[in-house]
Amino acid sequence: MLKKTQLAGALLLTGTLFLVGGCGYKTDPVPPDSIVPKAINDLRYSASEKGVILNWTFPKETIRGSDLTDISTFDVYRAVVPLNDYCPTCPIPFNEPIQVAGGLVDPESNRQGTYETSLLRSGHKYFFKVHARTSWWAASADSNIVSFIWHTPAKGPEGVSVKAADNSATISWQPVVTLMDGQQTDYPLSYQVLRSKDNKDFAAIGNSTSKTQYVDTSLLNGETYYFKVQSILNVDKNDISGGISRSVSAVPIDLTPPSAPAGVTAVQTGAGIKIFWDKSRDADVQGYRIYRRGGKDGVAEKIGEVPAVYAIFEDTAVDANTSYYYTVTAYDKADKPNESVKSREASIRH
Repeated sequence: MLKKTQLAGALLLTGTLFLVGGCGYKTDPVPPDSIVPKAINDLRYSASEKGVILNWTFPKETIRGSDLTDISTFDVYRAVVPLNDYCPTCPIPFNEPIQVAGGLVDPESNRQGTYETSLLRSGHKYFFKVHARTSWWAASADSNIVSFIWHTPAKGPEGVSVKAADNSATISWQPVVTLMDGQQTDYPLSYQVLRSKDNKDFAAIGNSTSKTQYVDTSLLNGETYYFKVQSILNVDKNDISGGISRSVSAVPIDLTPPSAPAGVTAVQTGAGIKIFWDKSRDADVQGYRIYRRGGKDGVAEKIGEVPAVYAIFEDTAVDANTSYYYTVTAYDKADKPNESVKSREASIRH
């Protein structure tokens, strides 16, 4: 009887030890879906002679669709591959992540995350991706991956000038032939024109060009615009953003005259001759000028002008025995008014 009791106790102890030995995690804990952020899908970069800046939008929801209030950190992963060793089908060798501070999520706006680095080596291909974290154990899936080739950039263009015209400006510059390190470049170069209204926040306009001149035809007369030009080096079908020129400014001016008035008619009155015409349809007409020439005079002289609200003028300084010929022009509201060509002549014989 004693032996059976001891055997049962031994079996119970063994089973207990087995259960204790099987406790604990075999793998990392899995965070609940309610705190895992959605993956970032708008990772992008901009490069200049100073390095590269990454930007992305803070996730606003978890993978279950619930609202996020804050992001604790972002993990920025970077991979660097020498161009001579690059293999398009090989796994990307990302390094350990660099942590970037997060912050509160603003549901009313698209708050931006930023990472900037100047630690870049010429002749290497770079890859970046980002994770968003709400805690040390709750990270999003991979963002989209951005990549670019870094090469010593070209210098910024010099000799930049601008010439204003009607609703436009022509920007010109000297060609760039050297890199930032002073070496001559053998790679193709193009240029990107940048524009600003406050000489601070510049944005690219139009497509890059291999020429050393660009005409911006999307301007408003009377407004001040600032321009810069950035050089772009093309290395193995990859654009390397280079130096940026100093800024130049221009104020487009109105150089386009109104159309000539139509329907000009001269009518005899008791006091002289009245001249009528059709009002111009041009929106910026400020007024009209009336010209007269005598039958033997070869050149018409201005005898008066009226504001745009009128389309009539009376000439009282007439000689009953002279034939007169009248023409009318329209002029606009420019600082230096543009005047139309003369209308057809109208006359009446006394």
